[in-house]
Amino acid sequence: MAVGERTGAACCCFGPYGGSRAQLIAGGALVLISALAAPAEAQPTQAPNLQSGPGGWTHPFGGAFPAVQGSALPVRQDPEHPFVNPVVSFRFGDLSNPNLKQWAKDVMKKDNDEIHAGKIQFTANSSCLPSGVPMFDLLPGPFYVLQTPTKVVILEEQNHQVRHIYLNVPHSADIKPSWYGESVGRYEGDTLVVDTIGLNTKTVVDSFRTPHTEKLHVVERWRLIDGGNMLEVNITVDDPDTFHQPWQTYQRYQRGQRPLAEFICAENNQILFDYHIPVADKPDF
Repeated sequence: MAVGERTGAACCCFGPYGGSRAQLIAGGALVLISALAAPAEAQPTQAPNLQSGPGGWTHPFGGAFPAVQGSALPVRQDPEHPFVNPVVSFRFGDLSNPNLKQWAKDVMKKDNDEIHAGKIQFTANSSCLPSGVPMFDLLPGPFYVLQTPTKVVILEEQNHQVRHIYLNVPHSADIKPSWYGESVGRYEGDTLVVDTIGLNTKTVVDSFRTPHTEKLHVVERWRLIDGGNMLEVNITVDDPDTFHQPWQTYQRYQRGQRPLAEFICAENNQILFDYHIPVADKPDF
């Protein structure tokens, strides 16, 4: 592994920054200049500035979506299998959650039983797969929000994941399901509202590997809080074939202290465990 790279398996190895601060600032300036050069009528009204600056947005990885009063509960850790830390324990979904439909409980029970018997817990990050939505909102970051009059792009350090949010347009008439689905957005005062559908069933909803169907519909409301020092996303998750009721949750991020590092997921991810990452049949050279 080259100096300065960060592996997906370790998730804690930080080297020198992958790019210079000058390059990062120059890139942000280019986006800003492009936005200012756009016709005045294309500028969103009262659009909040969600861009973080050089350090990105980040938060400690809590692993579970918090509950919201008055809402159906998200899946939480099974109390019979307490989670201590990722070194000595795994995530076991609590199948007593009354909001889960039976087919989802059956899938999760089989998964829980296999992990209890010694199987390695699946995570999209360790397997070098896109996280999907809303799982994306559980990633610790750092990530950057780039805003233009027609699109918002979110750049995540882990595995160089990118989300594209198209502004002020309807969803496509015929959406082919994909890892991140189709996200369209609009500004409502100080809030960016993001509506995502068309998510394929290769992703999971949360850290407990809750499955979903192609009817999964996620609405995120991004806004600055704490005088602009924090970024909050309020999330509504709806899948009538997986959950009896839609449920709500949230995440909060603070301004990071460093630019994005280079995150090479596939390197060294087969030393300790086989995460079933994609492997070529033969070398390219």
